[in-house]
Amino acid sequence: MELPRNATEWLALVVFVVGSLAAGLLGSIATYPNIPTWYAALARPPLSPPNWVFGPVWTTLYILMGIAAFLVWQRRDHPAARRGLALFGVQLVLNVLWSWLFFGVHSIGLAFVCVVALWLAILGTIERFYRVRPVAAYLLVPYIAWTTFATYLTGAYWYLNPQWT
Repeated sequence: MELPRNATEWLALVVFVVGSLAAGLLGSIATYPNIPTWYAALARPPLSPPNWVFGPVWTTLYILMGIAAFLVWQRRDHPAARRGLALFGVQLVLNVLWSWLFFGVHSIGLAFVCVVALWLAILGTIERFYRVRPVAAYLLVPYIAWTTFATYLTGAYWYLNPQWT
């Protein structure tokens, strides 16, 4: 992995990491007020982790995402970099949208459609990042793994709570 070489690159790294964390914060605005009330009343699927797990996992994933995007940005002249960073932006928007659909408007069905689109966008991002810098793609593997689990959870919540389409 190539460390930042100058002040501009250090600033870019901070912007990518903080930007990714900010997306998580934006999603959490919809999430946290609904956990003790609406979410707590839902039928929980098997394998549903305790609520305290989500914060540390997502924080770690957002940091890895920011680092991955920075590594691709470092090679922004590569033909696949622009498309990869565009896909990165798309998946970040879908990531935030999922929180608002699931927790904000209580539409588990739409959240399921969103998380499937998110999974596909992450896969596309990984594919493009791999062309530019394989290590950047590898940094997103925990993210797609967790999103695969989130897809299962969202689908299971929808199945168990069909009144929340």
